[in-house]
Formats: sequence, C-alpha cells, structure tokens
Amino acid sequence: MSKVSIVGAYNTRFGSLVRKDRETGAVSDLASLYELTLEAGKGALADAGVQADEIGGVWVGSCAPGLFADQEHVAAFAPEIDPEGLRFKPMTRCEDACASGSVALYDALYAVEAGRVEAALVVGVEKMNLLDTKGVTHALATCSYWPEEGARGMTFPALFAEYAKGYRDRYGLGDGALARMLASVAALCYRNGLENPLAHFGRGGPSDRLGLVTAEAILALPPEKNPMIAEPLRLHDCSLVTDGAAALVIVGPDHPAAKRGRAVRIAGVGHANERLAISSRENMYELQAAKRAASLAFAEAGVSSGDIDVAEVHDCFTINQLLCTEALGLSADGRAGYDYVDGRFGPDDQVSVNLSGGLKAKGHPVGATGVSMHALLYKQLVGEPIGLAPAKAPEIGATLNVGGSAATNCVSVLRRER
Repeated sequence: MSKVSIVGAYNTRFGSLVRKDRETGAVSDLASLYELTLEAGKGALADAGVQADEIGGVWVGSCAPGLFADQEHVAAFAPEIDPEGLRFKPMTRCEDACASGSVALYDALYAVEAGRVEAALVVGVEKMNLLDTKGVTHALATCSYWPEEGARGMTFPALFAEYAKGYRDRYGLGDGALARMLASVAALCYRNGLENPLAHFGRGGPSDRLGLVTAEAILALPPEKNPMIAEPLRLHDCSLVTDGAAALVIVGPDHPAAKRGRAVRIAGVGHANERLAISSRENMYELQAAKRAASLAFAEAGVSSGDIDVAEVHDCFTINQLLCTEALGLSADGRAGYDYVDGRFGPDDQVSVNLSGGLKAKGHPVGATGVSMHALLYKQLVGEPIGLAPAKAPEIGATLNVGGSAATNCVSVLRRER
C-alpha cells in the first residue's frame, strides 16, 4: 500500500472562460492558461498549508496546450506559482490525452515513493475554448490513432459510438432501452452539477434552464435541441469543451503535513494501457484495460468494489460512464444501464458516482480532468465537499480516468486517514 498522501487540493471554476464576438468571431480570453495554472497551484499550496520551498518538484498534466493555446513547454511556467520557492526545482509536463492529470499525479507519487522528493505539487490545466469547434475537434483527434482514425475523419464521439454499438449488441438492447440508459446517466450528472458551484453546467446553465434533471426530460427534447452526433450518441451524451485547472499537494509519511488531520492516503493506483487503435482491440463492449487498472489499484489498497463509498468516473460520453461503472465493479457487466435507470448511484446510494456532475456537467478540460477528479474526491473525504455530499460520510473513494478512446486507464483508491 502506498504511504503517499494528498494534503491539499484546489479546483478553479470550470467553463467556457472566453468572450466570443458573434459578428466578428473575435475571441477574448477571460482566464488564460497561465492564470489558471497560477490560481490552481497557489490554491493547493494554501489549502495544504505547505510552503513552496518545501516542494521538491512540480508535475503538470496538460493534453494539447500547443494546439489549444499556442504554448508548449507549459511545465516551465510553473515556477511562477511562487518564484522564490519554486525556482530551480524540477518541472515536468505529462501527456496522456484526457488522463494527463492522473499520469502527472502518478509520476509525482513515484518520485515521493522513491525518496527523491518529500513533497510534490501536481497541476492539471487545459485551455480549450480559444479554438472554434473545428479546431477543438482536430486537437482532440490527435489523441486517437491518427492513421486509421483521426486522419479519416473519425471523431471522438464516433470512437465512443463504437463502444455504444458494441455494448448495445452484446447485451441485446433495443435503441430505446439504450437511449433511456444513457439519458439516465446524463440526468444524474446534470442534477449533481447544479449543486457544484464550480461546474461548467451549474445553476443558471443550459441544463438548469432546460430542466434536464430527468431522463424523460432529455428524451423529450426535439431533435434540434439534442441532435445525433454519432449514432447512437446525441448531443447530451457528450461531455463539455471546458477551460480550467486543478492542483494537488502530495507528501510522504514523514512530512509534517501528513500528520495534520487532513491527509488522504493514495492507497492504491492502477495504470493500464489498451492498444491505441480500436481496430486492434478484442471487443468494443467493455473497458478491459480499465478493469485491469481497477484490479491493480484495489489489490494494492486491500479493498474491493464493495468498499467504495464515492467515485469519480470518466463520463466523456454517457456510454463510458456505464463502462467505467462496470469496470470498477460497481455494477455487474451489462447491468450498469439498468442500475442508472433504477436511480442508483445518487448521494443516498451505497456508492455515489460523479457527485461533482462529472465531465458531463462539471466539465472536461482534458489535461486537468484527472487532477480535478482527485481534488474533488479529496474534498469529499476530508468533509469539505464542493457541491453535493453523500448521505453517509465517505471513507474510501475511487477515481477512474481514461485517456483517448480508453487507451490509457488510471484508477486510484483514496482512503481518509484518521
């Protein structure tokens, strides 16, 4: 079991943090990549009560900042979080598509475990909304297997639509039954997101204005309000194009912050890669590598799926929330959709899923997502929830963050230290 703990966390507001002139197309940045990095990093250090000069290194998760915001070499900016304390410290950027943030955390964890550093700062950041839809689609498509997928116009909705069709066919679901399952997932995340003050789709947002808090409301939308994006996935099956950042401070067991009462142990991690091209995979109805990652993380932590109180899973598309729920063993294979239709996984259930609103409502700034999952789960476990809290105070949480078309799979088990 890992002896490394999270001792502080911060999440910026998520959203489309730009102003776009509809007549001219001009885009004004309201919160730059740099400002988001500074806010998250400073916020995490303050939350942890750790001084910058105690930090042995900074790991930054960012997926495609060169394409999204014309800035590669983003880790080199991290000393600006506190120039006096962080200058001359090692800074490393980690990239694994939408799992970049989790991989940054794991690399920092390995450095702490190795004894190279006693404390580390992990930042996840992405600025996506400076680009138009075509630009965002291209940037994300570079995270697919380009020769067979992106280069042939296969978008990420289309890639995950293959999983939706594979799941539908494997379990003999009619189109109507699958649509209700997916709408039930979206409605749960939209409901939860309304309680998250940092969410992209929160109070006053589109899901609130349209009353999309039930599957029935989503299914009743006219086609122009919920168009088909890649059959069978519609608009409200897709996560959001989001700007934002999050950060964590992690320490080893001998650091003073580990003994201050707000430590959450990273009890186990699992990191498993699937083959990049979907044409190379054994099937398209389960996340085999995510199941392997969950098995590794649970074994290291000494827990089973029945021990999990709260989880943040990667709902880049509603079908993937079903697949992630099954990969963690929270539902039996082929049963997650029925469980969501039956109203499971809310704040009153034995295990709550995506209390933050998930990527569907909280938002999905791709390089920041993994760090955000851990940051918000940390806040749940120390009794300082941002948004909804489960009915019973949670002791053990799990994250499942995937990169690309579930090629990179990262599972963490977090345990509250008493």
